[in-house]
Amino acid sequence: MLKKIALVIVLAIAALLIFAATRPDTFRVERTARIDAPADKIFPLIDDFHRWSAWSPYEKLDPAMKRTFGGTASGKGATYAWEGNDKAGAGSMEIVESTPSSKVAIKLDFIKPFEGHNTAEFTLQPQGNATQVTWAMHGPSPYVAKLMGIFFNMDQMIGKDFEAGLANLKTATEK
Repeated sequence: MLKKIALVIVLAIAALLIFAATRPDTFRVERTARIDAPADKIFPLIDDFHRWSAWSPYEKLDPAMKRTFGGTASGKGATYAWEGNDKAGAGSMEIVESTPSSKVAIKLDFIKPFEGHNTAEFTLQPQGNATQVTWAMHGPSPYVAKLMGIFFNMDQMIGKDFEAGLANLKTATEK
């Protein structure tokens, strides 16, 4: 009887591992918000890492977080590195594309708690006196992420942070 239980457990684990291997090799998380402000008022808050404290939900994860800014002051070439507690982790960002009042693309490298190399993109589309702002992140989904994705919905986890950040951006720019 004990052998049968052990065999069922081993088969269940094997099935789980095989299922994880069939999951997509990439991921994408995206959220959009309508902000009642012109794109040229919103863009500087995204294009300058020094101004992220006004809206990014990640800036509040660790009040004692160590931050390092480098490269250009803003726009393409601007860099930002952080090292914080277990919630904030550690990593770096570099703006690799900056099209005024339209798009910011960021190379995003996580070191802790898990290594990851992704791209974050902000697109701004004018809609009359308002702007539709989209925050997206995409990148590879290694096997460990595929396995974790079975138990945790990454879109919902990261998506709620994006929703909070867009709401903060809305508050900061609609004043």
